[in-house]
Amino acid sequence: MFNIFRKELNWGGKKLTLETGRIARQADGAVLATYGDTVVLCTVSAAKQVKPEQDFFPLTVHYQEKSFAVGRIPGGFFKREGRPSEREVLVSRLIDRPIRPLFPEKFFNEVQVICTVLSHDLENDPDLVSMIGASAALTISGIPFLGPIAAARVGYIGGQLVLNPGLSQMSKSDLDLVVAGTEEGVLMVESEAKELTEEVMLEAVMFGHRHFQPVIQAIIELAEQCAKDPWELPITSSELTFMTDQFYQKYHQRIRDCYKIANKQQRYAALDALKAEITASVEQTKQQQASTIFKELEYKIVRQSVLETGRRIDGRDTVTIRPIVSETNFLSKGHGSALFTRGETQALVVATLGTGEDEQIVDALQGEYRENFMLHYNFPPYSVNEVGRLGSPGRREIGHGKLAWRAIHPLLPAKEAFPYTIRVVSEITESNGSSSMATVCGTSLALMDAGVPLPRPVAGIAMGLIKEQEKFVVLSDILGDEDHLGDMDFKVAGTSHGVTALQMDIKITSITSEIMRTALQQAAKGRLHILAEMAKTLPISRPAVSEKAPRITVISVPKDKIREIIGTGGKVIREICEVTKAKIDIDDDGTVKVAAVDAVSSQAAINWIRGIISEPEIGTIYTGKVVKIMDFGAFVNFLGSRDGLVHVSEMASQRIKQPSDVVAVGDTVRVKVLGVDDRGKIKLSMKNIDQKIDPASENLKMTV
Repeated sequence: MFNIFRKELNWGGKKLTLETGRIARQADGAVLATYGDTVVLCTVSAAKQVKPEQDFFPLTVHYQEKSFAVGRIPGGFFKREGRPSEREVLVSRLIDRPIRPLFPEKFFNEVQVICTVLSHDLENDPDLVSMIGASAALTISGIPFLGPIAAARVGYIGGQLVLNPGLSQMSKSDLDLVVAGTEEGVLMVESEAKELTEEVMLEAVMFGHRHFQPVIQAIIELAEQCAKDPWELPITSSELTFMTDQFYQKYHQRIRDCYKIANKQQRYAALDALKAEITASVEQTKQQQASTIFKELEYKIVRQSVLETGRRIDGRDTVTIRPIVSETNFLSKGHGSALFTRGETQALVVATLGTGEDEQIVDALQGEYRENFMLHYNFPPYSVNEVGRLGSPGRREIGHGKLAWRAIHPLLPAKEAFPYTIRVVSEITESNGSSSMATVCGTSLALMDAGVPLPRPVAGIAMGLIKEQEKFVVLSDILGDEDHLGDMDFKVAGTSHGVTALQMDIKITSITSEIMRTALQQAAKGRLHILAEMAKTLPISRPAVSEKAPRITVISVPKDKIREIIGTGGKVIREICEVTKAKIDIDDDGTVKVAAVDAVSSQAAINWIRGIISEPEIGTIYTGKVVKIMDFGAFVNFLGSRDGLVHVSEMASQRIKQPSDVVAVGDTVRVKVLGVDDRGKIKLSMKNIDQKIDPASENLKMTV
């Protein structure tokens, strides 16, 4: 019944298996990819017809994780997988980016790639398996695809590069880098690093490229056994070629003149007017073709101009960075804020500090965990002078936000040293190239403005590439048009000490190590320039946390006292929070975090907790609360749940008739421990003690 084809190889010390012919046989291509005990089903389907007047390639990639892959039932009210998680969106983008450039230029059939995680061994990440499986499924499908590609993960542990480190090894690694490409070169890089040098980053990229070559050969050998007949490639008509030549002769100089306009909005207005003139000059049935030709002429003319003159759209040379203006403390109520402007790109970034209650709970395949650093990137339509729908964040916003998160994350202080939850929001208010790198710069400034102790500021820069045959030029700090019309989007973030994040997307079939080395060296110079400009505004973190942020104090208590602090049903800790207005987080190891808006509230809560865990000392004065009055004296609650008796003879220096003449139930009083009687009861005294209550005094039980 099944005609199964399988290819196996030992890769990185583990077995990689690619199998087809048993599952999803009606798809154009389907591969069951297994690495270790992680299994992903990768399928490819393509529309057989192109929609009328369609002039773009509609590729969609969906990566989906199933809870059954780790033997779990989804949490929450609805017991089935719902909308894609942030991780699923990020991995979908990771698969999409290296395969998209490898479809033929005029191929407009809709293609859908779906990668479903069926089993996860909690050691080998499914993202890598999905990329390889998707490449194999495309290669055997017959759909026009200039692959195959492969991918590898590279770690840096103990000064050595490691191929495909498992999840258990990643905590020791100074690098998490995923590289994908073809046999000829690299197409995509995604990474987070702990201030590594450009040389190490380049070495890691090429290390991954060398080591995934056996996977490419395995996919080719599988395709030789079972690939379907190839589809016919679209052919450009001679009429379209003739129209292109005509338009170039007639309009190329006017297009060049439009691209000499430095201001983005004015340039766009001139180009739109010229495009309207060109499309109006042909009959209606050919206007769509004319619009497509105009885009091709833009692409050709801008690239030619940069290669020939070394001058760019806005008049800069290839290495100059646009003017930078940065401001901090931009918002009066924000804990930390920055407005970072580079040319016509601007990011308003706000940092907010919270407590452990504000941590994000992430329900992942690997299990539930808490995240205390969040970075949210928003790209409203007005930033590019457009009218658009506002809704939940899209794939682009999630991807750009995660890139900025990776750039900043290696510099954040340890949770034990800085017990705050950090949320950063970047609102892109203007955009003309690399708003994600503006977010990195703005985030660094906003965090330092909030008093987050970053050891060094972080900056980012986007590099571009224009390549024609053997000639190429690398562009620093690219514009939006240069990103759109160029061959590479190469983003590097880091400090003066090294790289913290590297993301690269290639729009041609591949690039060489020489181009990458040039881009990294040029990016390093640009990054240092941006850091110098940022230092004019705020060179280092402010010495203390913002006065507008909550104060968090960390103390440690014995584990066996945690239950007493919490109380039955949380009664005690709720009372502490209600009375002192502080927030309290208690970890299982006895770490207690007390957050309050002022020092008095914080100290009151800390003293209350200390009172609960302390043992009464003879001769020491404590503050307590009268809980019961008897004829012979009053019972006072102090040091948590402890009660002691103040005998009527110990209530005042003079003789009194009855305790109610001195105290009432609910009064806050100061008492001294006299000792313990034969029955184990604590004896207290109020004689000769100043009853003035200091809310921040040591061993405080109740506040006034």
